[in-house]
Amino acid sequence: MVDFFAARPAMGDVSTLRVDTLARVRWLAVVGQTAALLFAALVLGVDLPVFACLLFVALSASLNIALRLRYRLSYRLPLAPATALLGYDILQLAALLYLTGGLQNPFTLLFLAPIAISATSLPLRNTALLYLLMIAAAGAMAALNRPMPWLWGATIELAPAYKATIWLSLAISAAFVAGYASRVATETQQLSDALAATDLALARQQHLSQLDGLAAAAAHELGTPLGTIRLVVKEWQRNLAEPPTEEDVRLVAQEAERCRAILAKLSTLRADSMHERLSVAQLAEEAVGPHRQAGVAVVLDIDGEGGPPVLRRNPGLSYGLGNLVENAVDFARSEVRLTVRWTRRKLTLVVADDGPGFPSAILQQVGDPYLRSARQGRRTKTEGGLGLGLFISKTLLERSGAVFALRNAPGGGAVATLSWDRESIEAPSEIER
Repeated sequence: MVDFFAARPAMGDVSTLRVDTLARVRWLAVVGQTAALLFAALVLGVDLPVFACLLFVALSASLNIALRLRYRLSYRLPLAPATALLGYDILQLAALLYLTGGLQNPFTLLFLAPIAISATSLPLRNTALLYLLMIAAAGAMAALNRPMPWLWGATIELAPAYKATIWLSLAISAAFVAGYASRVATETQQLSDALAATDLALARQQHLSQLDGLAAAAAHELGTPLGTIRLVVKEWQRNLAEPPTEEDVRLVAQEAERCRAILAKLSTLRADSMHERLSVAQLAEEAVGPHRQAGVAVVLDIDGEGGPPVLRRNPGLSYGLGNLVENAVDFARSEVRLTVRWTRRKLTLVVADDGPGFPSAILQQVGDPYLRSARQGRRTKTEGGLGLGLFISKTLLERSGAVFALRNAPGGGAVATLSWDRESIEAPSEIER
């Protein structure tokens, strides 16, 4: 057993089950089984083969102790040992049930526990093997079980047809629980992966936004000393026959040192505060600007009550809006329109295209990280389809406070609507006004 468990597995052969997880579940089973046996035998007076049953309970306790001594609690089991341990749990429970009435024992429902654990943490093929083992063990008990001990020395023996019905219900229940648990676990993992991709996209956008601000600040700060150096160099080029004067050399050295000091300061500071704010018109232009030469008309329509809102620069907002515009450009036939409207309380942005729109099946799944029917109807940009990119955009925009809605226009084309309360998105100085 030691060599079997200690073999170094490949990365793809490691399960998500830790030794501590299985050990805790098995300790719970050991305590529950011991308590049930002693209560039935000592309190209710049921005639049970207590010592034979406790022998199998002690075997589980011994296995737990051996695992605890051999491995650290955080050790993640390879697939084969994890499957074997869950298979042992099925066989141990089958042995106890055989001694206490077989399928007539209501505790046969506990067969579902190892199957559910496997479905949430092991591949389908491993779960299928455990499912077949459980069905075989339950079938053997239906054929070979002993009468179920009962109160006051009585026994219970159900009709074979009824025991067959119990076996069938157990098989169906295990299949349902396995399928449901596997589906929930898969969707949870997909959501976790998608949120990790969202955070990665946001971090990248934040980095680019900081570089953009620092680049603008650097251009502003370095303009004067570089201009001075340029003028001095031009004078030297006009008088190549004459050596540079000491005063010119000193001036160039001073300005070069000034450039170095400016770069050192910029490397330790964030971008200037003026680059932390942008008007809604600038936000819209940043979103549509990269796509003006994409082969479709990109129309920007901006209007509202009073002066335009001035927003806090938000990399997630910039990325999400830009991604929606890019998606609209990819699927538009001839035109994409970004409409910006504001009132004293609300800011609304609408991205619309004149493409085929979203199939109803996909429209109902908006917000899921992976769309199962992404290839139907609306063409896709990449192998992964629309799901993840749209999920990232929606998540980042909603983090900025937006209410996100996606629909098809009556005349055709997709329409994405974003709306904010102005107080939640405007720069603080603008709110105070």
